[in-house]
Amino acid sequence: MCDDHSVADMQGLSRRGFALGVAGFGAALADPVWAAVGGDGSLAEAMVSVPTADGHADAFFVHPAKGRHPGVLLWPDIAGLRETYKAMARRLAAQGFAVLAVNHYYRNGTAPLLSGLVEWMTPEGSAKIKPALAALIPAAAVSDAHGYVAWLDAQAAVDQARGLGTVGYCAGGALAVRAAGASRRIRAVVSLHGAALVSPAADAPYRAIAGSDAAFLFAIGRNDDARSPGDKDALRAACAAAGRPAEIEVYPADHGWCTLDAPSYDKVQADRAFGREVAVLQKV
Repeated sequence: MCDDHSVADMQGLSRRGFALGVAGFGAALADPVWAAVGGDGSLAEAMVSVPTADGHADAFFVHPAKGRHPGVLLWPDIAGLRETYKAMARRLAAQGFAVLAVNHYYRNGTAPLLSGLVEWMTPEGSAKIKPALAALIPAAAVSDAHGYVAWLDAQAAVDQARGLGTVGYCAGGALAVRAAGASRRIRAVVSLHGAALVSPAADAPYRAIAGSDAAFLFAIGRNDDARSPGDKDALRAACAAAGRPAEIEVYPADHGWCTLDAPSYDKVQADRAFGREVAVLQKV
């Protein structure tokens, strides 16, 4: 589950492959599943400012227009909060959740830092993101998670009688796991092609499982698993040791397959993972 290797795979795609990644986003939004989301006024949405220990994070908050709903903290992939993830947050909100999609790079600027994943794969895009990644040390991620959880719990659209969920994509998978270790209000964690979850480091993200009260879903890309086949076993062992329910599966798709603007986007497997995501989050 290594960012560098997974990205090297996507960077190795042809120019046509990159073009298809961009075109795929537009095509996906034209799909009735996406086009209908929020188009009938059933959702309310806004860009919001969330207080944190280090300032204010900009974020996208979307939820059903009526009622109170389980809150979900959504961490985008390595390219950050952008239109792709707003669309993905709307789709999740349409399933009955109040979703806060955060700009986890707020220390380095307001979203979007990049227009999409393909831009991040360029030298210029990578150069923009590297300092933002460097600023997001584990302690900062944990501190931010406390701020995001507190903000969600203060919203009228969030049902405080329910637990919270958190979802992370790619590099956001590690942030989602860390968030669960930071706050026992989080009762469900979904990591979709999560990156760098397991390592020998004392502060490796997967070690936060021991301090959580969450159920976990780890959806792993086949190329990530091929490079680090022991990671799924380490995740399974960590969840078992903590007594936490876990669903851990290697999908027949490559790293990034759930993200709409990724060259590796796979609609069939993304839809399957989305179904499992919703099922886990509905139990909070």
